Amino acid sequence: MSTRRTDLRLVPTVLVTWSVALAGAYIDAVWSATVAGVLASAAGLLLVGARRHRPALHRTRTIPATIALACIMGAAVAVHCAVMANTREDGPLAEAVAEGSGVLIQVLITEAPTEVRGPGQSSGTRWSVAATLVEVTSKGSVIRGSAGLMVMGGNGWQDVRPGQRVRTSGTLKAVREGQTQAALLSASSAPVLVASTLDLRESSADVRRHFIEVSSWLPPDPAGLMPGMVTGDTSALPESLEADMKTTGMTHLTAVSGANCSLVLGGFILLARCLGLTRPVAGAFAACGLAAFVVMVGPDPSVLRAAVMGTVGLAALIGGLRGRSLTFLCLATIVLLLLDPSMAANVGFLLSVLATLGIVLLATRVASWIPVWVPRWLAAGVAVPLSAQLLCGPVIVALQPQFTPYALIANVVAGIMVAPVTMFGTLAVPLAVGLPWLAAVPIAVAGTCAGVVAAVARFFAHLPGAALPWAEGPAGIVSMVAFSMMTLLIVWAALHPRQAAACVLVLHGVVVVLLGRWPRILARWPGNRAGGDGPGQEAQGGLQAQPWLAQSPRRKVPPQK
Repeated sequence: MSTRRTDLRLVPTVLVTWSVALAGAYIDAVWSATVAGVLASAAGLLLVGARRHRPALHRTRTIPATIALACIMGAAVAVHCAVMANTREDGPLAEAVAEGSGVLIQVLITEAPTEVRGPGQSSGTRWSVAATLVEVTSKGSVIRGSAGLMVMGGNGWQDVRPGQRVRTSGTLKAVREGQTQAALLSASSAPVLVASTLDLRESSADVRRHFIEVSSWLPPDPAGLMPGMVTGDTSALPESLEADMKTTGMTHLTAVSGANCSLVLGGFILLARCLGLTRPVAGAFAACGLAAFVVMVGPDPSVLRAAVMGTVGLAALIGGLRGRSLTFLCLATIVLLLLDPSMAANVGFLLSVLATLGIVLLATRVASWIPVWVPRWLAAGVAVPLSAQLLCGPVIVALQPQFTPYALIANVVAGIMVAPVTMFGTLAVPLAVGLPWLAAVPIAVAGTCAGVVAAVARFFAHLPGAALPWAEGPAGIVSMVAFSMMTLLIVWAALHPRQAAACVLVLHGVVVVLLGRWPRILARWPGNRAGGDGPGQEAQGGLQAQPWLAQSPRRKVPPQK
C-alpha cells in the first residue's frame, strides 16, 4: 500500500504567524507595523532572489517560496495586530481610560454572560460579558465609535443576551497585557435595555435553556452532564461531578470540542452515503449539517474553532486525505490566526491544535499497531485519546502541575459513550423546542450514556493516587515530554514484542562491544598514558592510572598433593 509523504511546507508559516500574533498582543501599534514592514521586505527579497537564481532542483526552489509565504502571512497578521493595538491606544475609549473617570455608556452585547468565580468575593456574584461600544458619554461629551470591551458587573448582568443594546454606568480601566479588548468596564449599575436585535446566539441560548428544562427529569449527574456534552452548557452540572472530571482529565467532554463536531460531521456523512448521494453532494450535505449544529449550540469563537479542528481531525481519521491532513491543519490554523490574532494567546486554541495534531500524526499509526483481530472502532477509540493526550500533556502540566495516571483509561472507557450521547443528544435538542414529548426517547438514551460517563469519572477520581503532584515550570514540561515519548515507545514495544526483542538484542550486542573496547579506549586516552611508546606499555600505564580497571584478584587454587 502506497502512502503519501507528510507535507511540511506550511509548518514554517504556522510558526511565523503564531509567533507574530503572540508578540502582537504585547507590543504597541508602531512595533507591530515595523514587524510587518520587515517581514514584507524579507518576503520580497526572497522572491526576487529565487527568481533570479532559478536553481535546477525543484526541492531547492521551493525553500525560498516557502519562507517567503511565511513572511507574507506573518506580515498580514502583524498588520491586523497593529490595527487592534491602535484601537486600544488611540480609539474612542482611550481618553476615558486614561482619565479613569465615571462614564455613561451604551454597549451591544456580543456573548453570553459568564460567572466569575474568585476567592474572597464578599460583594456577591460577578459576571463577565463581552460587548461592543455604541457610544460613551464622558465629562459631557458624547463619543461614538466601535471598540471591543469587557464588562464586569454584578446583579442584573446575568440576564443580558447577545444582540441586546444596553445602557449602564461605570468606570473604564485599562486591560492587562495580552488582552485584545480596548478597555475594561467596571459597571456600577444594572443594565438598562435600550433595544434588541435578532441574534443567532440569543436564539441558541433559548434552545439550550429549553433542552435543560426538558431533560430535568433525569438523575442529577446525567441531567447536568448531558447538556454540557451536547451543547457545552454546564450551568446544571453538579460541582462535585465537575471536580471529579477535572481530576480524571475529562473536562474536555463538557465543552463543544472538535470531537463533538467530528461526530456530528461523520454522522451526516454516513447518512448522506446511506441515501446514495455522491461524494461532493454528501460533503455539502455534511457541511450544512455541521453549520446547523454550530448555530444550534451558539456560534461563539470557541465553537467555530472546534468545528474547524473537528473537520480536520475527521479528515485525518477517514484516510481519504492521508498525507494532506497536516496541510489542512496548518491551513486552518493560519486562517484562524489571520481572522483573530488573539487566539495565539488562548490556551484552549493551543490545546485544540495540539490534540488535532496528535490525531493527524499519531492516531492512524497507533491504530495500525493494534492487532487486526481487535475491532477497528475499539482501536480508534484507544488511539485517538492516547495521541491527543501525548501532545497535550506538557501544556496541561504547565497549567496545572498534576499528573493523573487514570486519565487515559478513563477517557478510553468514557469515549465509548461519547458518540451516542452526542448523536442522540443532538437529535433531541431541536425536538425539545417543538415536540418535547417526542424528545423523551433520545434524551433517555443520551442520558443513560451520560450517566455511565459520570460514573466513570466518579470511580476513577476516588481511586488511590488519582491526582499525583508534578514538577512545576520548565522542569515539569520537559519531564512530561520525556514521559510522553517513553509512553509511545512502551506502547509500540507492547504491540510489537518480536521487533522489540530484536531491538533489545541488537542494543545488548552494541553495549557488550562498547564495554569490551572501553579499557582500550581509556588506555589510548592522552591523559591516561604513563609513558612508553609500545602498546603494552600504554595499556599498562592506562591500567595503572585507572586502578579500578585492574584485574580482579583470582581465586587461590590449593596446591596439588
